[in-house]
Amino acid sequence: MNDILYIVMPAYNEEEIIESSVNLVTEQLKYLIKNKKIDKSSKIVVVDDGSIDRTLEILKKITIKNKYLEVIKLSRNCGHQNAMYAGVMYSKNYADMVISMDADLQDDIDAIEKMIDEYYKGNEIVYGVRNNRDSDTYFKRNSALLFYKFMKFLGVEIIYNHADYRLMSKRCLEELSKYEESNLFLRGIIPMLGFKSSKVYYKRKERKAGISKYNLRKMFGLALDGITSFSVKPIRIIINIGFVFSFFSIVYLIYVVIGYFTGAQYISGWASIIAFICFFGSFQVLCIGIIGEYISKIYLETKKRPKYIIEEIIK
Repeated sequence: MNDILYIVMPAYNEEEIIESSVNLVTEQLKYLIKNKKIDKSSKIVVVDDGSIDRTLEILKKITIKNKYLEVIKLSRNCGHQNAMYAGVMYSKNYADMVISMDADLQDDIDAIEKMIDEYYKGNEIVYGVRNNRDSDTYFKRNSALLFYKFMKFLGVEIIYNHADYRLMSKRCLEELSKYEESNLFLRGIIPMLGFKSSKVYYKRKERKAGISKYNLRKMFGLALDGITSFSVKPIRIIINIGFVFSFFSIVYLIYVVIGYFTGAQYISGWASIIAFICFFGSFQVLCIGIIGEYISKIYLETKKRPKYIIEEIIK
C-alpha cells in the first residue's frame, strides 16, 4: 500500500490564478495515484489566509466537483508562514507525507514526483531548490544572495535557494509541532530537525497571473524575523563595535586633554567633531533599534497567542 500525500498551498488574494493552480495540481495528483506512487486518499489542502477578493468563493465552487480538494479558511490574514504552518499541522493528522508549495505555481509541480521518489529512498525531508535565479530581477537576485550569505555568517542553518517548497514526513511534522514560537521562520526551523534529507532541483517559472504578494516590505520583514529568531550574533556585534568605539573615544579624549594643556586651537576642527557626534548618535539609535527588535520578539513570545485560528474547513 502506498503512502498518503497531502499538498498544502497557502493562498492570499489569488483569484486570478487559484482555479488554474488547483486544476494543475489535481492532474498531477491523479497521475501519481494512477502510477501507484501515492494512495488514492491523497488530498490537496488550500489555506485561505484571510483573502479579501474572490479566492474563497472560487475555492468553494471547486470543492463541489473536485473530490481531492479541501479548503481551510483562517479567521483573518495571519501571514504566509503561519498559513503554511496551519496547513501542514492539519495535514499531519491524515497524511504520511506533506508537500508545501505556493499557490502561484511558480514552483515546478513536476518536481513533486522526484520528491516522492526521494521520500521512498528514506529521506524524511526533501527540499525543492531552485537551480538558478534567472527569472528574478537584478535587485531581487542579489539581495537574496546577500541574505543567504548573511544568515550563514550569523550561524543560521539555511538551504541556499530554497523557499518553502518541500516534502516532510509525518514524523518530521510531529517534531515540528513542538516548536511553539510565535515568530515562525520555517526555512530556518526545519533544517534544525536533523532528519535525513535530500534536495530536488527545479527551474522556477514566471507567475502566469496576478501579482506577487511578497513585496519588498514583507521580504524585509521575513528576513528580519529569520535573523532575530535564530541568532544573537547582531547583539554581540554591537558589543564588539561598542568596545572599539570606546577605545577610539578614549584615544581622542587623551588627544583633546593634551591639546588643552599645550594651548592648541580647536575651532578649525569643529566640522570633524560634529561629524563624530552625528555618526556616534546615529549608531546608538541603530543599536537601540536592534535591541528593541529582540525585546519585541520576547514580548510576543511571552503572550503565547495562537498563531492562527481556523474558522472553517470545507471538503
